[in-house]
Amino acid sequence: MKSLNKIILIIVLIALATGAYYYYQSTRNINPADLYRLAEITQGDIEQTVSANGTLNPVTLVSVGTQISGIVKKLYVDFNDEVKKDQVLLELDNALFMAQISQSQASVRNNQASVELAQANEKRIRELYAQEFVSKQELDTAVQVLKSAKAQLDSARGLLARDQTNLNFTIIRSPVSGVVVDRVVDVGQTVAASFQTPTLIKIAQDLSKMQINSSFAEADIGNIKVGQMTKFNVDAFPNRNFEGVVKQVRLNPVNTSNVVTYDVVISVDNQDQLLLPGMTAYVNIGVAKSEQALLVPNAALRYKPKLDENSADSPKGEMAKNGGARKKRNKGDDLNTGTIYILKDNKPSPIKVRLGITDGRFTEVTGRDLQAKGVNVGTQLIVSELQSNGSAQVGGNNARGPRMF
Repeated sequence: MKSLNKIILIIVLIALATGAYYYYQSTRNINPADLYRLAEITQGDIEQTVSANGTLNPVTLVSVGTQISGIVKKLYVDFNDEVKKDQVLLELDNALFMAQISQSQASVRNNQASVELAQANEKRIRELYAQEFVSKQELDTAVQVLKSAKAQLDSARGLLARDQTNLNFTIIRSPVSGVVVDRVVDVGQTVAASFQTPTLIKIAQDLSKMQINSSFAEADIGNIKVGQMTKFNVDAFPNRNFEGVVKQVRLNPVNTSNVVTYDVVISVDNQDQLLLPGMTAYVNIGVAKSEQALLVPNAALRYKPKLDENSADSPKGEMAKNGGARKKRNKGDDLNTGTIYILKDNKPSPIKVRLGITDGRFTEVTGRDLQAKGVNVGTQLIVSELQSNGSAQVGGNNARGPRMF
């Protein structure tokens, strides 16, 4: 019985020793690919852009209105019609104005007769005064009546001219040559111009030249200059890129919910007239460009490794090293630096680099002796740590939030 127990004990010890050996081998020969997600440093061109949405509009959009009220009698143009300057667009009913002209013409004839009578009377009184048959007062009265009659005649002629002008206003003509992009009225509709001029028709003077009215955040406006080339696309042609030029950066800020934006006007050449008024444009303006630069993924710059709490590099260790005070960023610290991590002895090794421009996915890195530090094309960088279930975790428990570049 004792020999059997001894055999069982020996078997258990052998099993434990075998398990310990395999555990030791598996932990000693760790494959970094099983612990970290890696990415390579690449080399290429990079361009930093700022983006915003805008609306395509004609450079000159003329709103044709009316100065008088009336009923639309005839309509000569419709949507998309090309018009020439002074071409008749529509007519308003002129019956009321014709009646007013007839009344004004009668008033002019009446006052003309009064003037002729006053002239004859003034001539007769002047002759009698010369013969001393009438007094000076009677002559003055005759002169005053003649002047009053002439003034009333001038007033009647002015009213006639006003009515003739209003009659001319019943015919609406195009002030420019262009294309009708909007028609607000129909035949039989009444338009009222009592308080403000109503818009009847909108004419785009030249659709071969258009502009984008866009709004950029105040954080981006400092990089935008007049004359910069821009690229944009529209939903109607998603696979085609269009180009434009920054025409104007308007100085008037727009504050919406404490968010300040500035209007940027971009001129667009539309010779083929594919672009239509009102289309939404997704604008990108290149503000910086670098060729054949060393590029690292932005995820590699956000990565922070797990650190032992007792390590001097951990937050607690750093506090102990600085006498219990957490290190703060000084005013003079360089904000254009970052840290990337490479594998050295199967452990993350930090390398300080200077950051250049970014396109949102990759960032240019520069600095002295980068090759000596192991930073070169093809260098493997740590992007994230893999958890036991195979999913990625950026930085672990002590990971900081994403950094904006």
